[in-house]
Amino acid sequence: MNQIAKVVVDVPVMQTNQPYDYVIPPELINRLEKGMRVEVPFGPRHIQGFIVDIVNQSDFVGKLKEIIRPLDLEPVLTPELLKLGEEMAEKIFAFRIHCYQTMLPPMLKAKYEKEFYLTNETYTEKQKDVFEGLQAISWDDAIEKELLPLLLEWKKQNVVDIRYLVKNQAKAKKVTVYQPNLLPVDIEKELNSLSQRAKSQRSLLKVIGDLEPEATLTKQEFFELFEVTNRTLQIGIKNGWLKSIEKEVYRNPLKNQMFPKTQAKVLNAGQLKAFDAVMKSIQEEKHDVFLLKGITGSGKTEVYLQLIGKVLDEGKTALMLVPEIALTPQMVHHFKGRFGEQVAVMHSRLSTGEKYDEWRKIKSGEARVVVGARSSIFSPVENVGIIIIDEEHETSYKQEENPKYHARNVAIHRGQYHHCPVVLGSATPSLESRARAQKNVFHLLELNERANQLALPDVEIVDMRQEFQNNNRGNFSLLLQEKIRDRLEKREQVVLLLNRRGYSSFIMCRDCGYVHECPNCDISMTFHMDTKGMKCHYCGHEENVPHRCPKCHGNQFRYFGTGTQKIENELQELFSQANIIRMDVDTTRKKGAHERLLASFGKGQADILLGTQMIAKGLDFPNVTLVGVINADTSLNLPDFRSSEKTFQLLTQVSGRAGRSTLAGEVIVQSFNPEHYAIKYAQNHNYDGFYRQEMALRHRGGYPPYYFTTQITVSDIDENKAQVKIYEINAFLRKKLGNKTVILGPSKSSIARMNNRYYFQLLIKYKNEPDLQNVLTEILNNSQKDNAKGLYISIDTEPINFF
Repeated sequence: MNQIAKVVVDVPVMQTNQPYDYVIPPELINRLEKGMRVEVPFGPRHIQGFIVDIVNQSDFVGKLKEIIRPLDLEPVLTPELLKLGEEMAEKIFAFRIHCYQTMLPPMLKAKYEKEFYLTNETYTEKQKDVFEGLQAISWDDAIEKELLPLLLEWKKQNVVDIRYLVKNQAKAKKVTVYQPNLLPVDIEKELNSLSQRAKSQRSLLKVIGDLEPEATLTKQEFFELFEVTNRTLQIGIKNGWLKSIEKEVYRNPLKNQMFPKTQAKVLNAGQLKAFDAVMKSIQEEKHDVFLLKGITGSGKTEVYLQLIGKVLDEGKTALMLVPEIALTPQMVHHFKGRFGEQVAVMHSRLSTGEKYDEWRKIKSGEARVVVGARSSIFSPVENVGIIIIDEEHETSYKQEENPKYHARNVAIHRGQYHHCPVVLGSATPSLESRARAQKNVFHLLELNERANQLALPDVEIVDMRQEFQNNNRGNFSLLLQEKIRDRLEKREQVVLLLNRRGYSSFIMCRDCGYVHECPNCDISMTFHMDTKGMKCHYCGHEENVPHRCPKCHGNQFRYFGTGTQKIENELQELFSQANIIRMDVDTTRKKGAHERLLASFGKGQADILLGTQMIAKGLDFPNVTLVGVINADTSLNLPDFRSSEKTFQLLTQVSGRAGRSTLAGEVIVQSFNPEHYAIKYAQNHNYDGFYRQEMALRHRGGYPPYYFTTQITVSDIDENKAQVKIYEINAFLRKKLGNKTVILGPSKSSIARMNNRYYFQLLIKYKNEPDLQNVLTEILNNSQKDNAKGLYISIDTEPINFF
C-alpha cells in the first residue's frame, strides 16, 4: 500500500503555504509520522520540510518524487503545534514553514550545504588529483583550495555537478563514563594477583566491588568520591576492570546554583479572590482569559506559583511567560525553589545546546513547568492546565521579525485548544487588554495593595528646566544628589534608570554643525567610552572617533546627549566612595554577566545599580530605598502614539523597585516635561486615571484599541524601486478596500535608511474590513518574486513600533 506524505517545504525564494506530495519509500512506510522533519528533493536541490499529513492517495497528476530521508526519529511538532502554525500563517500573513521553524530550538533548524561531485564513473588524472579519492568536495573546501573556477568550468562541461544537502544540527551532549567490568569472583582474583604495595590499585578494585554493576561514573566523579588518581584509573581501564561508555546527558544552564525549597505563603484577601476565580476555570477545564491587574509588590508571583502548584497536582503542565528583561535569576529562583527539577527555563542567554536540551526535557515530559521568554510559548507541552503571561503589557512579546506573532495571541489560542485559563498579569496592563476587560472579553481581577501591607513609595518630580536655569549643567539634580548621599550614609541601596546605553548620543562639530552619522543608516552614531569608538545601534557598524570634521576639517567636536557610561563617570565624580554596577547591553553581553551583576548587587557588594530598561522589572532587593529616573522624557519624544503609555508603564514599573521590604521607599523622577499627564499619573500611581485620559486621546485620534491596524513596509537597496513598489501597493489597496478603511501614507519610515536599505511604509486603519484578508494574502503571495530580487515586502498586523 502506498503512503503519501504532505510536506510543507522550505524554498527560500518561492515559499508557499500549500504542502507538496511525496511518496514515502517502502522501507519507511508506517515509520514516518506527522510533525517529523524530512529531507526531500526540490528541483536540483535537497531541502527540509515538515510532514503535516499522511494519506493513501494524491491529487497530483504525474510522477511523485520520494522522500530522501527523515531528519528525526520522532515528531518534533505535536498535532497541536502543526495546526497552530497553519492558523498563525493565515492570521499574521506569514508562511507556514517560518512558523514551524520558529517553534523549534535553533539546533533543530536545518543547515544547507553545497558540494561538487563527479558525474562520470571514468575521469582523468587531473580530476582524480583534484578530488583526491573523495566522493565529493564541499563548496567551502573548493573556495579554500581555490578550486572554484576550475569546478565551475567542469560543471559547464557536465563533468561535475552540484548537489544541495540538508545538514541536521541536532546533537545531544555525550560524556564518557566508566562502569564496573568485573564480577566479585574476578575482583578477588585480581586482588590476589596484586602486590600489597600496589595500594592505589587495590583501593580501586575495592571501589569497583562496592559499586552497583550498572553504576556509571565520570572521571571527575571517581576523583571526587573516591580520591582515585588519574594514573590509577587509566590502569583500571587498561586492565579491563572498567569499561568506558558514551552516555547522553543534558547540558545544565543552572549548574552550580542552589535553589532552597520554598513553601506556599498564606494569601491575603485580594490574592485569594484572584486565586479562587482562576481555580474555578481550572477545575471546570474552561478556557477563560483573566487580566490580573496588581500594583507592584502586590504578590502576583505567589498567586502564579500556587495556581501552577494546583495544576501540577492534577497531573497537568504549565506555561509561564516572562519578558526577557524581567527573566532575572530571582524569577528563576522562585520557580526552581518551589518546583525543583520539574522546571525548564528558556531564554536568549542560554547556549544553542542548552536550549536544545531544555526543549528535549519539555518534549519528553521530564519538565512540566516551562518558564521562559516570548518563544517559549511554542514549547511542546501537552495536557496544559494553565498559561500565564507576566508583565503582559511588554512590547517584547511581539516578534519584530517574520513571522510577526504576538505571544499573547498565541497563548490565548493554545488556551482554547487545551480548555484551560490564560492569566495576563501586569501592574500597568496594555490599553488593548484593559479595554477588552472593560468589554468583558477578559475577566478583570485586581490586587490593590502590597502583599507586605506597606505603602507604595513617594514619588517626587524634579523640573530639570529649573535646574538648568540655576546653572546646574549636570545630569543629577541637587535633590537627587542629596538623596543618594543620604542613602550612602545609611548604607542603603540606590537604583538609577537611564533608558539609553553608550556614552553620548552623538558628536557634533562646533564649527559647522556636522553630526557624525552611520554610513549605512540615516541615524547618528553613538559614542562608547569603553572602546573609544562610535557605534550604530541599528546595523552594528563601528568606527573610530573622527579626529577632524569630514565637512569643514575642524577639530572642535562636542559630545551631546547622555548614555549610561557617561552617567557612570559623573556618578563616580560626585560619589567617589560609592561602588557602582552598570547594567546595559554592553556590560551584560558575556554569558552569565547578567546573573553575576545582579547577584553582586543583591549581596550588597555595590551601593548603586545604574542601568537601562533591563533593571526596571522583576528585581526585588529589600535594601533598595531610592529609585532615580535620570530623564523621564526619553520615550515621550518618540514618534509613536504609544509613547505616553510606554513612559507611564516604565515609570510605574521602576518605581516599584523601591521600598519592597520594611524600609520605606522613595522615587525621584527628573523631567523636562514635568506637567505631562503620563508623568503626573505615574507620580500618583494612578493607572485608572491614565487609562481614561489616554483612551479619550486614542478615540479622538482613531488609534488602537478603537481601530485595528496593519502596517506594510517595503525596503530595497535602491530607493526608487522601494518607493515605486509602495505606491503600487497603495493604489492596489485603495482600489480593493472599502471607503471606511483609512490608509495613512505611503511615506518614508522614521529612519528612512538602515543598513543601506531604504524603507517606505503605509498604515491601514480599520474597524471591519471583510476584504482585507484576501487582499493582504494576495500581496504576500505576489511578494515572493520581489523578495527573490532583494525587494522585501513585510506585513505586520497590529504593529508595536511605527518607527
